[in-house]
Amino acid sequence: MKKVIVSGVRMPVRHTEEELFEKVSRSLKKNGVSCGDMMIQKKSLDARRKSDIHFLYSVVAEADSNRDCVSDPNIRFFEDEPPIRLDALKENAGKKKRVVVVGSGPCGLFAAYVLAYCGMEVAVLERGSDVDRRTEKVETFWKTGKLDENTNIQFGEGGAGTFSDGKLNTRIGDSLQRFVLETFVKCGAPKDILYQAKPHIGTDFLKICVKNLRREIERMGGRVLFDTCMTDILIKDGIISGIEINGASQMDCDALVLAPGHSSRDTYEMLYRRGVALEQKPFAAGVRVEHSREFVNRCQYGDFSDAGYLPTADYRLAYNGENRSCYSFCMCPGGTVVNASSEVGHLVVNGMSCHDRMADNSNSALVVSVRPEDFDGNSPLAGVEFQRKYEALAYKIGNGRGPVQLVEDFLKNRVSSRFDGVFPSFTGETVFADLRECLPEFVAETLRDGIVDFDKKMKGFSGNGSILTGIEMRTSAPLRIRRDENFESISHKGLFPAGEGAGYAGGIMSAAVDGIKVAVSILK
Repeated sequence: MKKVIVSGVRMPVRHTEEELFEKVSRSLKKNGVSCGDMMIQKKSLDARRKSDIHFLYSVVAEADSNRDCVSDPNIRFFEDEPPIRLDALKENAGKKKRVVVVGSGPCGLFAAYVLAYCGMEVAVLERGSDVDRRTEKVETFWKTGKLDENTNIQFGEGGAGTFSDGKLNTRIGDSLQRFVLETFVKCGAPKDILYQAKPHIGTDFLKICVKNLRREIERMGGRVLFDTCMTDILIKDGIISGIEINGASQMDCDALVLAPGHSSRDTYEMLYRRGVALEQKPFAAGVRVEHSREFVNRCQYGDFSDAGYLPTADYRLAYNGENRSCYSFCMCPGGTVVNASSEVGHLVVNGMSCHDRMADNSNSALVVSVRPEDFDGNSPLAGVEFQRKYEALAYKIGNGRGPVQLVEDFLKNRVSSRFDGVFPSFTGETVFADLRECLPEFVAETLRDGIVDFDKKMKGFSGNGSILTGIEMRTSAPLRIRRDENFESISHKGLFPAGEGAGYAGGIMSAAVDGIKVAVSILK
């Protein structure tokens, strides 16, 4: 039976799924199409006009009709082709290879999943602990300040994304996104991520998903080794032949998928010493801003903000200055600002939220573009040192506690003395400080200009007790591990740099997709 998609279906904020499907059925019948089972393909909220907030849907239905008789531009027939055919890949895969995957973030896990499915001998190495033990260590750090440099917000099962909002929206527009979403659902994610315009899982469900995905890799014959750090690469005639583990043992391999995450600074240093081709890369730096969840809802939904049947509101803001841009990044509606440090004596923050997004505050990174010319020197590692410098200053001005400042005080260049209705959600102790002391001057000045601009777009953005917490430095990798069109290192055969840590992704979805593509390249 053919399938038909009906797009642009408008529904009021209060409606049922049955009412949606009835409207779609009437539209199809009007166009001479008899339909069978239906499913939602996409759901988005249109809140551009506060007096006319509504949902927009695309719905897929089984149909039995002549497509030539349909004139409605919002109705079209299509062939439902899977984004990736694993069975065909398995059948056409080359000889069995020993593949080591370094990193168990979304990139590494999805690469290992595809490789294991296709019969490769796969070993996943993760320097941190499994997700349950990792959660214990992270909570201990937040309570006591005692940091485990191998198991923390950045390192451990699931990668940095495990302790995040779990956003899956991306701008890459790749058909493999559907495969990633379906795999996450099979591993325990809420089914609504299959059709939400801005899908997110939440850290509570992500912990379940990564554990189940790991178990599936193991079921197919793969091995996942925790508390196992790659400390060196073994090279023979310019080709990767294996790796060193924890500075002691060795493991041979035919291919090495390097997906270490954007905070594996010791790995970057080792690759540099070994002559692997690296290059500087821009990223962004700034702070986290917090408002009350109710304030953001009022700004975005107006009179509908107290209705109780709309999702917690988000926002996206951008300011283009004369020399720099400032923008919101990784917005966490109804979330928490977390201490995301991975090195002793350094402090860096990130945002996190659960699937329901119902915490008291909503937070977002406010960041400014940082370019290679801002680094001190031409070394590929100069961006790493840039990050370390300001993370050390953030630790210093807070004496290990999270430095905070009211937005209005940041604009007036004064240290805050009290909170005003909004209290920091930071996972640990906080202290009032002048955040300019731990930010590059160009970042602080562009942040100031950006906040003034954002207040015009969201009235009250700089007031209402809003808080800044410093600092945000891990928006993306500060360097790129260079690779060719086949995803292989341009300097070392058998090395496949992948994901966010290699400089080729910017979030859970794009990292997972990159991991799949690297796996396919190895299989071919």
